[in-house]
Amino acid sequence: MKTEIKTVITSNGEVVIREIENSDLQLLAKYANNPKVAINLRDAFPNPYALEDAIRFKEAIDKQNPKTIYAIEFKGEYVGNISLTPGTDVYRRSAEIGYFIGEPFWNMGIMSKAVDLITDWGFKALGIVRIYTGVFEYNIASQRVLEKCGFKKEAIFRKSICKNNIIYDEIRYSKVKE
Repeated sequence: MKTEIKTVITSNGEVVIREIENSDLQLLAKYANNPKVAINLRDAFPNPYALEDAIRFKEAIDKQNPKTIYAIEFKGEYVGNISLTPGTDVYRRSAEIGYFIGEPFWNMGIMSKAVDLITDWGFKALGIVRIYTGVFEYNIASQRVLEKCGFKKEAIFRKSICKNNIIYDEIRYSKVKE
């Protein structure tokens, strides 16, 4: 049996941001196959979410160069994903952050730590100067995570999201390297 070697991107000792491994896929499918998670994600993220979706997702990530989507590990266990996707052309010093965490790990401060870690890594290791994201108006927990991590509300894109055939506002947050 082949042993996977973990490629750690950044860590604070408790929360680790690392490459997604084959051994994560069962838990990815379990945590992602939750309507309470899916309601806060783009439609490209399937719902329901099966193991086959997790396998296809990992295959797509493995083709990325550079990789932009990572696993969040807490106390040695896979708990969710986080991404940092650099822009191109004149936006090459900006990056978009995205994330989700399995429901059993909500309200534990894990995502705030993960966002802090990947933001710091993006600023220091990648030379990014601005990190941004859009949050669905009803996702108050994500807004709190971003605000706790020093992101500032920049704008409200009125009626810009269509999720489950309902129109919502998107709230845009960003953090700049000081």
